[in-house]
Amino acid sequence: MSTQQNTPSPSPSAGPEKPGRIAALAALNALEGAALVVGGIYMLAVGLFGRPDSMQQAEMGGLTLVALGLIPLFAARGLLLRRSWSRGPALITQLMALPVAWTLLRAQGALIPLGIVLAAVAVTALVLVLNPATTKALGIRGPRTTPDA
Repeated sequence: MSTQQNTPSPSPSAGPEKPGRIAALAALNALEGAALVVGGIYMLAVGLFGRPDSMQQAEMGGLTLVALGLIPLFAARGLLLRRSWSRGPALITQLMALPVAWTLLRAQGALIPLGIVLAAVAVTALVLVLNPATTKALGIRGPRTTPDA
């Protein structure tokens, strides 16, 4: 008589431990998302309680930033859960951050260091999201090839 225990099969997000690059990529996405949400809330507050040039523009800009901030936050959660769909929003977020960083780098004053930080975060996250080990850890298969006949 064998003493075999029935253990439940692991869920898709279980399995081998997450590589550190997934956690780092999720953290970078969460950081960008949080910065966008905070900026959006600030713009909303200025629109409601301050004296903006245009109240409608401040409110709409704030709502837009909050909505855009949710994308990398959802991507960060998906990355931590190792969902393959999360790679797309994470990639798009970084590609959208590059022109913003370039614009900040061409500005004057305190915006230049902000542009340097944003560029460093975006490039680092791009390297992490495009890394083959990240793709494999998220369960994304490469292109299918067929043998030549």
